[in-house]
Amino acid sequence: MRWQGAPALMGVLNLTADSFSDGGELLAPNGRLKREALLRRADAFVAEGATYLDLGAESTRPGARGLGAEEECARIEEALKLLAPRFDVALSVDSSTPMVFECAAALGATLINDVRALGRPGALAAAAASGATVCLMHMQGSPESMQDAPHYEDVVAEVIAFLEARVQAAREAGIDDTRIVLDPGFGFGKTLTHNLALFRALPRFVGLGYPVLIGVSRKRMLGQLTGREAAKDRVVAGSVLAAEAARQGVAIIRTHDVGATRDALAVIKALEATL
Repeated sequence: MRWQGAPALMGVLNLTADSFSDGGELLAPNGRLKREALLRRADAFVAEGATYLDLGAESTRPGARGLGAEEECARIEEALKLLAPRFDVALSVDSSTPMVFECAAALGATLINDVRALGRPGALAAAAASGATVCLMHMQGSPESMQDAPHYEDVVAEVIAFLEARVQAAREAGIDDTRIVLDPGFGFGKTLTHNLALFRALPRFVGLGYPVLIGVSRKRMLGQLTGREAAKDRVVAGSVLAAEAARQGVAIIRTHDVGATRDALAVIKALEATL
């Protein structure tokens, strides 16, 4: 299966207190959702061109600690009940928790975006039963320790081998190819050198035959390249990478900055049309 057309845009909605870029913006200190803020952010993303809204209740930034399954599910449920009746877009859950897969699918989520590639106990079976599309991402280690000392002999070959193995596991669990998306996992157990090697190799990932999702928005790698320390000052750099990813055939671009990314893609589309 090959993706046809321009990449879809996925707007990031972090229902967390400690995400690296926007933690606390949609979640109050008492752990309750900021419902009006969430609606405003979702409305802005859709107006700017997002066709996916990606809801995450558990931070996966470097050093992040886990969240209990019941609390994660409660946050996701509240957000989905708020958003699903209001927006005619695909709803995604950024989660590795089988309980969340089940409750989210029942409330209209159609994509499971799992940084652990369905590696938790019960995740494969729960994802298969949900009927949702699954995004399988590569991560070396865990969020708590992934950036301590990431090492590869050949990062591109190893990430591809991992994703191929997870595709096979998904197939064996009853998830067919039409429900699989791949993500190389920029910043998840990778140095800047690793990230750049993976980006240059995007055509190899696209060539595996599955839609490819990337998430580089506001990440530390952009700060290392530009000297921009604040995550919110990396919008231009993220938009440049998104535009280049579009040229390489990436299917979905996950971003905190939907409008800026849309503009970058519009320019690339116009340029490609004149060639």
